[in-house]
Amino acid sequence: MSAERIPIWRVVARLISNTPGRYAASALLWVTIWTMPLVIGLVAANFFDSLTGDAPGWNLPTLVAAIWGYVLARIAVILLAMRAHSSLLFRTGAGMRRSMLRWIYTLPGAQPVRETPGEVVSRFRDDINHTVEAYDFTVDLIGALVSAAVAVSVLVGIDARITAIVFTPILAVIAIVSRLGTRIRRYRKEARDATEAITGFLGEMLSSVQSVKVADAERPMVGHFVELNGFRKKMMVRDRTFSAALEAVFHNTVSIGTGLILILAVDSLGVGGAGGLTVGEFSLFVYLLGLVIESAWVIGLFLARLRQAEVSVERKVELMRGADWRDLTASISLESRIEIAHHPELAGDDTSPLVSVRGLSYRYPSSGMGIIEVDLDVPVGSFVVVTGKIGSGKTTLLRAILGLVPADEGELRWKGSVVDDPAAFMVPPRATYTPQTPKLFSMSLRDNLLLGHEVDEEALRRVVETVTMGRDVAAMVEGFDTLVGPRGVRLS
Repeated sequence: MSAERIPIWRVVARLISNTPGRYAASALLWVTIWTMPLVIGLVAANFFDSLTGDAPGWNLPTLVAAIWGYVLARIAVILLAMRAHSSLLFRTGAGMRRSMLRWIYTLPGAQPVRETPGEVVSRFRDDINHTVEAYDFTVDLIGALVSAAVAVSVLVGIDARITAIVFTPILAVIAIVSRLGTRIRRYRKEARDATEAITGFLGEMLSSVQSVKVADAERPMVGHFVELNGFRKKMMVRDRTFSAALEAVFHNTVSIGTGLILILAVDSLGVGGAGGLTVGEFSLFVYLLGLVIESAWVIGLFLARLRQAEVSVERKVELMRGADWRDLTASISLESRIEIAHHPELAGDDTSPLVSVRGLSYRYPSSGMGIIEVDLDVPVGSFVVVTGKIGSGKTTLLRAILGLVPADEGELRWKGSVVDDPAAFMVPPRATYTPQTPKLFSMSLRDNLLLGHEVDEEALRRVVETVTMGRDVAAMVEGFDTLVGPRGVRLS
């Protein structure tokens, strides 16, 4: 993970800027939801004043009609907001997932990620969800701040001195989050790492059942699984308990603050006292005070969620080797298909070798082993075999030529022309690679052969006949639609 701390505020701002129109519409609807309760406070104040005769007010039928109108309007706004916001959240999460996937596919094919499949799934699923949750809270924050601003403006008109004290609980909540910010990050990171560890181990264990049984290792494998699960339980309970405790502290802080404000203000706000407030004004003050204090609770939750989302963003960027947070939050259209690049033929000399390698070197960072200054020519129409003892670098040489590992130095030419990006150029139909260890998906044989390409049935059958799999496919009851089983065990 990079030592540089990722600016979570800029991450959220970048996500917002990706869909400004949709976000503005969603934020407007949620601001409406947050400010609509102010209407109830004003209606109640008018009603109480009409009962005491302090001011002319609405009669009962008018009041009932107003309340029903408010209820229907609020239901309509909530339905619109939920529809717009759910679409916005999905687009935000899917956009980050697509950015991560696209970046991973630009990495060297032989070393795309260091994490296990289970750990990758954890980051694609849970860490995306945690980031989207913080993004989701921004509309609540905006709505709460607007609602609080309107409420404060009304409160100032009732009693400016007491209104100034209202900000004390808000400052207390912000101070609590600032003081505990490091602990919030640490607990969330340890909980996410523990979840990732058990997810990765579970995926590896279930994909290697045969090896485990042959080695008679069922008991130690299950024991290690129980150990990892117990550690995850401990980390998750601590993280969730701490988060719940923070929410309780926020609630209690604002509730106690409200009570103290009312106690201190009893003389000023007393009906008929020095303040000279009507019953309606007093009820409105207490009601609006609750809305302002609730905004403090939302601010506290939002700041806590930001600290937790910061951990998730760092974990996702760590998965995208060589990327930064801007690559994660890049604007991507979900409606467009990912086009498969078709690279034109390089202009070359037909008398030159089809493939020419000079001084090609690559060493694995973890071991320092690899290939050094390899020279190789593959003439057109020739059949070349690379031989050597185990560990001599045969596979590494092929991977370096195909760009599946980044060469440290050397030059690759195709028909005499320099190939600057082997990973993008050395692809079908120019070159194909069958690895020693097959990578199959638990899908149908057709899907494993096509990998998303659109090929007609006749062309697919010609390919199968070319590789002498025709009789095998014919023997399968469902033909190309036969499921290959977990990692292709049915084809072994």
